[in-house]
Amino acid sequence: MMLLSVALLLLGQAQSFSPTFPNKRVGSALQVSRREAAFGLVASLTVGTGLLAPQVARAAEEVAEEGSKLIEFEVTNLDGEEGKTGTFVVRTHPNWAPIGVGRFEELTEKGFWADCRFFRVLPGFVSQFGINGNPDTMSYWRSKNLRDDPVKVSNKRGTVVFATAGPNSRTTQIFINTGERNSFLDKSGFSPFGEVVSGMDVVDRFYSGYGEGAPQGKGPNQGLIQNKGNAYLSTQYPKLSYITKASFK
Repeated sequence: MMLLSVALLLLGQAQSFSPTFPNKRVGSALQVSRREAAFGLVASLTVGTGLLAPQVARAAEEVAEEGSKLIEFEVTNLDGEEGKTGTFVVRTHPNWAPIGVGRFEELTEKGFWADCRFFRVLPGFVSQFGINGNPDTMSYWRSKNLRDDPVKVSNKRGTVVFATAGPNSRTTQIFINTGERNSFLDKSGFSPFGEVVSGMDVVDRFYSGYGEGAPQGKGPNQGLIQNKGNAYLSTQYPKLSYITKASFK
């Protein structure tokens, strides 16, 4: 067990250096040596003793993926009730979708997510956000389309994905897959770039009472959010859950 602890420690040190929807319309040499030492020790534990615990396997996976980051989101108005708060954490995966990861991290660095509402929450399907509450800010980003990333992993529950209006049209809108059967989105080009690694219970508590957005439903109209921002949402849809802060961990 002491050897297992050393392996975990080495892995930790190495790391520290370092939609419209179908049917819904919707470093250094020292770093390298530590990493190699860690993997060598883990391998010997696996082969020699069979002691490779799930947490070690997870740590090894995280070290192996260069550039992966954790982003914590603080959310309020859970269940549509003022004062109910929680957090969830997203891990980005550059090897899944590097272009999408770049934009997601850029928006985080610029404080884009603060006060963004989860304006489209459909239980068992998706929770969508990413329209900034300031129309001036949103107008800047609306024309900054991204090239598509190929779909490398499936749209399973907990994956985080850019919404799109067609090929090469991603900008700032994001959805979290909350359904278990969303793999049909793969063939439409929705490419996951990250996953919720903690707090899916919080995600499941985003307020969903307004239903699908206009014109299909009675929920918020995306065009009006773009043009009027939170002035529209806070008066017409006050129960929406929203982000108070997003930061790198």
